[in-house]
Amino acid sequence: MRQIDMQRMVDEARFNSFHALVLLWCALIIVFDGYDLAVVGVALPSIMKAYGVQPANAGFMISSALFGMMFGAIAFGTVADRIGRRWTIALCVALFSIFTAATGLATTPWEFAAVRFVAGLGIGGVMPNVVAQMTEYAPKRLRATLVTLMFSGYAVGGVIAALLGKGLIEQYGWSSVFFAAGFPVLLIPIILRAMPESMAFLLAHHREDELKVIAARLDPSFKPQPQDRVLLPAAQKTQLAPIRMLFQDGRGFSTVMFWIAFFTCLFMVYALSSWLTKLMAGAGYSLGSALTFVLVLNLGAVLGAVGGGWLADRFNIKRVLAAMYALAAVSITLLGLRLPTWALFVLVALAGASTIGTQIVANAYAGQFYPMAIRATGLGWALGIGRSGAILAPILIGVLVGMNLPREQNFVAIAFPAVIGMAAVLLIDHRRSASRHPHVIGLESGTVSA
Repeated sequence: MRQIDMQRMVDEARFNSFHALVLLWCALIIVFDGYDLAVVGVALPSIMKAYGVQPANAGFMISSALFGMMFGAIAFGTVADRIGRRWTIALCVALFSIFTAATGLATTPWEFAAVRFVAGLGIGGVMPNVVAQMTEYAPKRLRATLVTLMFSGYAVGGVIAALLGKGLIEQYGWSSVFFAAGFPVLLIPIILRAMPESMAFLLAHHREDELKVIAARLDPSFKPQPQDRVLLPAAQKTQLAPIRMLFQDGRGFSTVMFWIAFFTCLFMVYALSSWLTKLMAGAGYSLGSALTFVLVLNLGAVLGAVGGGWLADRFNIKRVLAAMYALAAVSITLLGLRLPTWALFVLVALAGASTIGTQIVANAYAGQFYPMAIRATGLGWALGIGRSGAILAPILIGVLVGMNLPREQNFVAIAFPAVIGMAAVLLIDHRRSASRHPHVIGLESGTVSA
């Protein structure tokens, strides 16, 4: 009887068509997710004009989706560890596609906020699950690169939102960019067919034959036999209390540090995503030029995500992440200065790389830190707690914009959380990372193999 060490097989696998398929679908889902997030910031000046709302009230409208994202990340991240990721991801795609499209039909600020809240449940719920999915199936030597490459789809979605916004809003109105968000719902049957289930979920439900099929796809030379026995990480025994497990085995302090790091980074991401267009328009740039800054922000995010992932696979991911927070503090602060337009574009690109890109690398780090059995739960709670920073950012910056403060003070307020985030990352105990503990357990409780 052979013992199949699935984790070792994943870690040592060569990148092949199976990995490419997982990467493709996870990245596409994040592209759709990123579009649905960025589209509000792109359309914000037009929405404020149509509804006649002030900056502070607009901040509350934006934050309604972020409240939904907070609850969605916690709920769906936890539920997926019990019911499987495929159906959880499909449900989240349906929620954010249908209800983002429905936002275009809203006739009052209250209707807008209510529909965006429901869309936020799906937007927030899908993130921890696709990160966990890509982390679970990526070869070890490429793990951070593939996760950050996948999550750079978030920035690609922002680029698409900015491009469509420039082409559609002035001609068809702000509702048109929301209607375009309904397309992904058509892809749900394909996602369900193409996406593999979580290995931890299959093991917990004694679906060993499906695990053997996955093993053969990971390594085409492997030929499964009926008597083969599947092994996975020992943390699979912890399914009864996954939330409690975030604080066991010495992970408690680091879990809190991840929460602080996510809070500060998401504060910066949503402050810039929501208010950059308005701040630049207030500085004298036309709507088209202000939207170009959003485009550059997201292009910089793609470079930051891919570059950060590449560096994280070659150096210490914790130190790379801390350096990215430091870059965010500097680049965002400098945005408040009176500089030539080309210099502002460079700084906006660096800000995108070190905020959106930093969050993507942080997702990869958290995905590696937690054991497979609680990976989606750990990411879900980190993103869920972090969403409180995302919720606070549009409201706080909206209040500051309404006070007509100098532009440099607004950008200092956005940049300051980066210093706190950097400190939190440096305090994470990397020795507790699951990637440093490769023990496995089989279907028979207590049978462990190194």
